[in-house]
Amino acid sequence: QVQLVESGGGLVQPGGSLRLSCAASGSIFRFVAMGWYRQAPGKQRESVAAITSGGDTHYVDSVKGRFTISRDNAKNTVDLQMNSLKVEDTAVYYCNTAPQGVSDYWGQGTQVTVSS
Repeated sequence: QVQLVESGGGLVQPGGSLRLSCAASGSIFRFVAMGWYRQAPGKQRESVAAITSGGDTHYVDSVKGRFTISRDNAKNTVDLQMNSLKVEDTAVYYCNTAPQGVSDYWGQGTQVTVSS
């Protein structure tokens, strides 16, 4: 059974950093593009960053220069390093395949709250 489990969220002050991690069950994930998504209260879920199986990365403009996505295919993990966090980064963060997530793969996500 395919499962994606996100971790690493928390409460941080503006300007702070967090590192999110996504653990994927099933070796298939090393062959597909993966992404991080987020959903803020009252807003639609949006793609934040994506990484191909070969390591090419893509970011939404609002996080460029602040977030870094990476993957470890041997461990089936996808991480998101978030620096210089802003209040508007507050959301529940999810990982899934990219460029669109598979509906059955959405997990519980991890809450990121940026507040002073």
